[in-house]
Amino acid sequence: LHSDIDSGDGNIKYILSGEGAGTIFVIDDKSGNIHATKTLDREERAQYTLMAQAVDRDTNRPLEPPSEFIVKVQDINDNPPEFLHETYHANVPERSNV
Repeated sequence: LHSDIDSGDGNIKYILSGEGAGTIFVIDDKSGNIHATKTLDREERAQYTLMAQAVDRDTNRPLEPPSEFIVKVQDINDNPPEFLHETYHANVPERSNV
């Protein structure tokens, strides 16, 4: 996250709010870099909605409107297949599409 009005003099503070802000997601209040603090699992939660904003460091006055963004967690199949029965039967009709 970076504001166009940030001249790099340290007068701007970046803040983060929303689902998981401060615990799962943290923001460097000087640079605006956002990081996840742990590995995310889609089976626990598929997405997070966060709000980020640049404010004046001394007065906490918003310098820009808040920006909403959604972190969508992609699923990696980390579970081996499980077969509950020893034998399975299937039929495939002739000329079936692949």
